[in-house]
Amino acid sequence: MVCGGFACSKNCLCALNLLYTLVSLLLIGIAAWGIGFGLISSLRVVGVVIAVGIFLFLIALVGLIGAVKHHQVLLFFYMIILLLVFIVQFSVSCACLALNQEQQGQLLEVGWNNTASARNDIQRNLNCCGFRSFSPNDTCLASCVKSSHQCSPCAPIIGKYAGEVLRFVGGIGLFFSFTEILGVWLTYRYRNQKDPRANPSAFL
Repeated sequence: MVCGGFACSKNCLCALNLLYTLVSLLLIGIAAWGIGFGLISSLRVVGVVIAVGIFLFLIALVGLIGAVKHHQVLLFFYMIILLLVFIVQFSVSCACLALNQEQQGQLLEVGWNNTASARNDIQRNLNCCGFRSFSPNDTCLASCVKSSHQCSPCAPIIGKYAGEVLRFVGGIGLFFSFTEILGVWLTYRYRNQKDPRANPSAFL
């Protein structure tokens, strides 16, 4: 059977949703691993990662059930949700790739000032204190505070990795955004195909 047939569309859609399921479980596993090894103590960061993983898992589950059963309503909602996710993810990915160094610094400073627990994780893991400067009255969990060495500010250290991380996140986001638009196209095509094994009069 050619790839445009009913069975091929169904198998491709099932494979795509299995990929989304694996990615969602990977996100949840990474968040649990970060908590278990003490790398991340920010409940906000962990909560966002787990929420994204659960949301992606639910979308993949809806798409998988809809593809297996050729359920018109589930496939319709799956297609609409996937299209909305594509628009948001494509926009965020392009924004990550388009940020210059000055904008990256401003974004990092805003995040630094608004997340105390993530700030403590960064200071402890990167062995630095303060964003651009450090006051002795401020709290810092870095090991350099206990030693005689002067603690370096975190902004230059974070800045070295910020561009690479944003490019990596933007590239991964663009890759998955194109798989999402592929999923929308497959779902639209699959919904309008008749199951050759079913009663043609029962097709809605």
